Amino acid sequence: MPRWSRLGLLIIMALLGCSQVEPPQENGELVVAVRNSPSYYQVEKDKVSGFDHDLAALFADDLGVKLRFVVARDPAELQDMVREGKAHLATSMAVRKHADGLRYTTPLRQARQILIEHADDPPIEGEQDLAGLTVEALAGSPQADQLQAMLDATARFKLRLKTNSNEIDLLEQVSQRRSEIAASDDDQFNIALNFYPDLKIAYVLPSSVSYAWAFPLIEDSTLFDKAQEFLERIRQNGTLARIVDRYFGHLDRVSDADVNGFLIRMQTVLPHFRKDFISAQQATGIDWRLLAALAYQESHWNPLATSPTGVRGMMMLTGETADRLRVTNRLDARQSILAGGKYFADLVDQLPADIKNPDRIWMGLAAYNLGMGHMNGARAIAKGLKRDPTSWYEMKQVLPLLAREKYYNRLKSGRGRGGEAVIMVENIRTYYDILSRFELPHSGGPVFPEFKPR
Repeated sequence: MPRWSRLGLLIIMALLGCSQVEPPQENGELVVAVRNSPSYYQVEKDKVSGFDHDLAALFADDLGVKLRFVVARDPAELQDMVREGKAHLATSMAVRKHADGLRYTTPLRQARQILIEHADDPPIEGEQDLAGLTVEALAGSPQADQLQAMLDATARFKLRLKTNSNEIDLLEQVSQRRSEIAASDDDQFNIALNFYPDLKIAYVLPSSVSYAWAFPLIEDSTLFDKAQEFLERIRQNGTLARIVDRYFGHLDRVSDADVNGFLIRMQTVLPHFRKDFISAQQATGIDWRLLAALAYQESHWNPLATSPTGVRGMMMLTGETADRLRVTNRLDARQSILAGGKYFADLVDQLPADIKNPDRIWMGLAAYNLGMGHMNGARAIAKGLKRDPTSWYEMKQVLPLLAREKYYNRLKSGRGRGGEAVIMVENIRTYYDILSRFELPHSGGPVFPEFKPR
């Protein structure tokens, strides 16, 4: 494959009428091509987040330059942006054997390539069952390449390539019966399943796919080499694992039946209490959708809920907490929501300043379940085990130890149900993801500062 010098590539770009970005060390800016997709890169009002966003932000900080994103409409445009020099690199690019002018870092993740259908459709046992069906795939995606190869061989289905879209939107069409079958991968399917539980895997395509950062294949490999070193460093020091957990660690916790029940109540019950959750956001600064997710985990939005331990109401408050927050009736939904929001905000404020968001939010949720005494005890255990007590990724592995005698005997707070608290937090994260997709934020928005390395 020819290796173009930088001058040669500039000449080609000029002939094509394209402008190439200058190297980041020259203009102080790293330009990264991304795709707008939940959990990878998404913009909500003025808040940008996602796995690809956070990794790129850390890399730009590492280089000491500013960061600018350019958003591609589909995988085909993502490739073109890098090949044509419109970006220094592209994130989450499918690795191909024939790079066609690209070079790839060590893969960041791998996934099966799969076909998705509606849960009520008959199973597909083999390629022969695809005959006559229309399969949709994103233009330029590895699934499109795989399906085209199958068509070139013996398969007899129809392939429809979609542009200006993403995998979640593609799977939404299947859920709504507007498409028969869509091609995706395991990661995107697991994300979509939390929004559209009436989907299922119809068929597993023959080969898996790896995703990496992609760079233009030019003679100067300085930036590529720095990216390789950076990614290996954050893999070794655990930063990569924490970012993966931030966006994907909670996806397998909630069952399909639970998601179905949540979606039904989101349409039938939540509208009656939305204004109260928004009032709680105005009082606390915490995204109303996160407070609603917490309330759902606690009571399924039942204002009359009561547990055998004596906690009651929408936010399942103890009598002591209710009295301290001047709640006159724990079964009054508005009082419960406002008090529960303030109690949660107080717990978050009590955590040490070196715990940054979103870890701070997740630990505050765990403390809502356990109490701050048990949370502090778990953090002490973490320090003794040389685990990071500021990282939710680390703490959710330590919290279950509160139920083991050899650990809780050392603590003033005694035995705790730390494992249950972890499950509760991970469930809330899933419900919050769903609400963030279907419900608009209120003005003011969630307070979630960008992830920084520890």
